[in-house]
Amino acid sequence: MASKDPMVAPRVCDTTLRDGSHAMAHQFTPEQVRAVVSGLVEAGVPVIEVSHGDGLGGSSFQYGFSKVPEEQLLAAAADCIKDKKLAVLHIPGIGTKDELRMAASYGVKVARICTHVTEADICEQHIGLAKQLGMEVVGFLMLAHMVPPEKIVEQGKLMESYGADCVYVTDSAGAMTMRDMRERVQALREALSIEVGVHAHHNLALGVANTLEAIASGATQVDGTLCGLGAGAGNTPTEILVAVLDKMGIQTGIDVEKTMDVAEDIVRPIMPRPQIIDRAGLSLGYYGVYSSFLLHTFRASEKYGVAVRDILKELGRLRVVGGQEDMIVDVAVELAKKQGKWPPRGQQYAQL
Repeated sequence: MASKDPMVAPRVCDTTLRDGSHAMAHQFTPEQVRAVVSGLVEAGVPVIEVSHGDGLGGSSFQYGFSKVPEEQLLAAAADCIKDKKLAVLHIPGIGTKDELRMAASYGVKVARICTHVTEADICEQHIGLAKQLGMEVVGFLMLAHMVPPEKIVEQGKLMESYGADCVYVTDSAGAMTMRDMRERVQALREALSIEVGVHAHHNLALGVANTLEAIASGATQVDGTLCGLGAGAGNTPTEILVAVLDKMGIQTGIDVEKTMDVAEDIVRPIMPRPQIIDRAGLSLGYYGVYSSFLLHTFRASEKYGVAVRDILKELGRLRVVGGQEDMIVDVAVELAKKQGKWPPRGQQYAQL
């Protein structure tokens, strides 16, 4: 039975090199991976995730092509991981069993198997394979704000029955308030005999607060990214989270100053833009839209002349979920027609 002591120090997983891939348009290089992993290992971060932003096998026309094959990034990370655990994200339907086997060949120890919050039943065989490969398995329930706690419990129990070692409340849209987070973590904590974790985004400026609320509610695994680098307005910043935990007397075993240095000296210089909560990022959280849609929405906005916020508002109304990235263009086109902006300037003759 996992501990329910709210003061138990959580295990921190840094996912800069996975969730941060969205903000980097999936252009991480092996050299950047080595630098970040080496810094995190030196700082004492126990789990480090490396994947395409959309998980193993995500490099595609639909989600965006990686700069280099995923194997090269995992090999670079494996060279530097030492005694820490290398993790990957795997979304059934994007990645296949072959990608999981490939990840295991590079020494990956933690498989984070990810589904939409109502679709845990699609991951049974993937959790089973990961366990056969000797991996620890974390079940990720994406867009957890979209359903009540009772539904999350139902889906978490499925993941537990398949062999998951932990189930995450995943606030993919950064849409949760602290009460939302508390209710969901507490419900899972009371229903499961395995660990509970949390992955938060910062679209409502609540990434750190929601993570702390989750820990107080019994979560024993938490995520962060250096400089908050991630989809949308970014994630819970790892360096801030470990600093706050240290001030609270919760010892994670992570060196706060070294974590600051990796964030400032290695990650910040490679960021394409500051990770801020602007109108677009705030709209993601307010309307409850999947954070990784942001760059796709920027592109659609520019191409079809429709405001980013208008697109995100409509996506939220339609309750679009991960895997429906093609809907972003459909929504932009329909809005352009309604707003008298169709066909786009310069494309009138292309319609003939």
